Amino acid sequence: MSSGMPLLAIVALPFIGSLVAVFLRQDARNGAAVLAGTIALCATALTALQYPAVHRGAVLRTGIEWIPTLGLNFTLRMDGFTWLFTMLVTGIGFLVALYARYYMSPSDPVPRFFAFLLAFMGAMLGIVLSGNLIQLVFFWELTSVFSFLLIGYWHHNAAARDGARMALTVTATGGLCLLVGVLLIGHIVGSYDLDEVLASGNQVRTSSLYLPTLILVLLGALTKSAQFPFHFWLPHAMAAPTPVSAYLHSATMVKAGVFLLTLLWPVLSGTEAWFYIVVSAGLCTLLLGSYAAIFQQDLKGLLAYSTISHLGLITLLLGLSSPLAAVAAIFHTINHATFKASLFMAAGIIDHESGTRDIRRLSGLFRFMPITATLAMVAAAAMAGVPLLNGFLSKEMFFAEAAAFHVDSLLD
Repeated sequence: MSSGMPLLAIVALPFIGSLVAVFLRQDARNGAAVLAGTIALCATALTALQYPAVHRGAVLRTGIEWIPTLGLNFTLRMDGFTWLFTMLVTGIGFLVALYARYYMSPSDPVPRFFAFLLAFMGAMLGIVLSGNLIQLVFFWELTSVFSFLLIGYWHHNAAARDGARMALTVTATGGLCLLVGVLLIGHIVGSYDLDEVLASGNQVRTSSLYLPTLILVLLGALTKSAQFPFHFWLPHAMAAPTPVSAYLHSATMVKAGVFLLTLLWPVLSGTEAWFYIVVSAGLCTLLLGSYAAIFQQDLKGLLAYSTISHLGLITLLLGLSSPLAAVAAIFHTINHATFKASLFMAAGIIDHESGTRDIRRLSGLFRFMPITATLAMVAAAAMAGVPLLNGFLSKEMFFAEAAAFHVDSLLD
């Protein structure tokens, strides 16, 4: 089903806004924030308008000829799953733009920050809405480039420069592995079109090239989502401004890996190799991230290792190869994005107002910051899985699926 201009507009608007922001005056903080917020809000509204169609089960598509001799077109595609992620990228992007207006110092070149942020948003939307795999890899690497610029935004800070280089090295290298894996998928299926690839799961899994394809694709996904043994880059990226941490490192960039695993789940899952590699990586990441978080004294460092742990939980769910486990993984992905972005923003407010993120020096803040404290407690309770909150539901689904898998394995 053709969707016409809306899908093109959703992807193009952030890039156009980024170009406009580059030409704003260096002290145009308000103008840059209004520009970024307006574009994110418009993209969110355009995405919301597509809900009736995707709710009916339609797959929206639009395309432009790209390299027809190779069978490659610039294709955008939206179904229910990608609609959900598009809303996540644009909706939280709007909130982060609003937050950044008050967080960033007037002495910073704020228009440059919003130019990078909008370009990154466009690249993430390109990943989510890509209709062919080569195009997806192109946008995948663009997110690595723009995340490098955002993490290293405070380039006078040595930790920011080092964190940016480390993130770029790890994620871009994983992206090259993903490119080779995608080329192998195209060779097996005979097409890079996502709809054709998703319909060719049996063909891919029975191919003699399945195992190298799986390993290469997983290298791309696991590096992007900071999974063991590639988890080390994410804590170093916390030198970025807090709006970057809230957007890239809780809601979008680190979700790209689990998005890819979920997207290609019908094609690659259901084999012993998938189970052992994905479950092992997810379980190690879950345990290692939660253990390391216990010893953190910096608020953002604690949240970074907690993010690693939750991403491990999502990866573990996807490794179980159960349809309901995949649903639980998607649900927890959305839940984690909402409560972890909230917690990163709360950490930024605390740092902004108190001048420190060292939890050994922070106590009694509720008396001085009751609203921030209340919102942070609700978000933390959701992350902890307190009943009646969203985190409880997705974690309960995880336990149910893990128990069901154990019972099934005993019966087999």
